[in-house]
Amino acid sequence: MKSIKLLFYILVLPFAAFTTAHEFYVSVTQVDYIKEEQAIQITTRIFIDDFEDLLRQRYDETITLNTNEDESSIDAYIEKYMMSKIQIGINGEFRNFKFIGKEYEDDIVYCFLEISDVDSITTFEITNQLLFDIYNEQQNIVKLNINSKKKSFMLTPHNASGVLNFN
Repeated sequence: MKSIKLLFYILVLPFAAFTTAHEFYVSVTQVDYIKEEQAIQITTRIFIDDFEDLLRQRYDETITLNTNEDESSIDAYIEKYMMSKIQIGINGEFRNFKFIGKEYEDDIVYCFLEISDVDSITTFEITNQLLFDIYNEQQNIVKLNINSKKKSFMLTPHNASGVLNFN
């Protein structure tokens, strides 16, 4: 009897662990100020399955990410969604960003954004509400590399904004 239980735990339990939804809902956004280019480059990493669920709920229930099909429509949906959920303020003024594109790697989608014509940064504010509308447990980690200073913070549905002063 013990050997049957042991066999169950060794063979069956690992498969069950991978068939349930993952318990962490997180994105990571890296913000880099490139002074020589007068640009802020933003890379956001999101789990493909979570982002696909959101895009299906919001825009088109037939969307499948990472298939190289209908990429222009998917890009348009991603850009529209990101524009509605990420706001960036530089020196007290909110700035628009440009959606550069996306890449897939394993189970992550990398979204690339850029803000140009940034002479200097004394204050930086970001609101990141990605996936908050479908996952209450969602956490968005923001890592900043601005003016040779590295900072990071975690944003949640109850605290979706962060401000840093570089004076």
